Amino acid sequence: MLSKNRIKYINSLKIKKYRQLHEAFLVEGAKSVLELLDSDFETEFVLVTQEFQQKYSSILTRHNSDVETVTIQELEGLGSFQTNDSCLAVAKTKENVFLSPAPTEYMLVLDDVRDPGNLGTIIRVADWYGITKIICSRDTTDFYNPKVIAAAKGSFTRVSIYYTDLAEYFEKIKDLDQKVMGAFLGGDSLYDFAFPANGGIIVMGNESNGIGNQVEAFVTDKIMIPRFGAAESLNVGIATAVMLDNMRRQVPV
Repeated sequence: MLSKNRIKYINSLKIKKYRQLHEAFLVEGAKSVLELLDSDFETEFVLVTQEFQQKYSSILTRHNSDVETVTIQELEGLGSFQTNDSCLAVAKTKENVFLSPAPTEYMLVLDDVRDPGNLGTIIRVADWYGITKIICSRDTTDFYNPKVIAAAKGSFTRVSIYYTDLAEYFEKIKDLDQKVMGAFLGGDSLYDFAFPANGGIIVMGNESNGIGNQVEAFVTDKIMIPRFGAAESLNVGIATAVMLDNMRRQVPV
């Protein structure tokens, strides 16, 4: 039986201010927890069903984790998702460390992406296309939101995030002389654009308003994903995938 204090602690981590206070976050589901254990994140404890513990006993033992066995009903009552029937972990957050592009590296910049599902999807897409660094505006949704972690499907362990004022960030890295490519409705066709071989920065904007004026001032190349049907817009997660796929066709890892 879980203690009341542990239940209260876990539930508090669903709220941003308590994640920041405790410097901890929730990870739910077998795939995400297993990837967490194999990452450089520090794990506080893991709650597992008896079935999960038996199936992955060697992994749990190897990582010397603080493991507590719980029922499926307890897990479902604690987690954010009704479908979690295996495990839940609490891990320590990382410091917000400055990230800069290495030579020939591509990075993502997110300007005011608010939806947690979108951010999680973008993290997963970035991981798929070999992008390991994402710079986020301060208004972008919290990386450690349970919905972000769930949508990232374990990719949160391989992609580093840095939150900052984007205008200040671009000022700091302007001497690197890399192209800054932004997604705009009125830009040049993505299909005609030549991505530089020496790396660069791809900027994606807010779900409703796109890239803000402050960030737009630093964009060197405005790119548009051509539209052939009648849809008003693309989901920012899907748009990011289209941008990165076209980039990787020209610039392999």
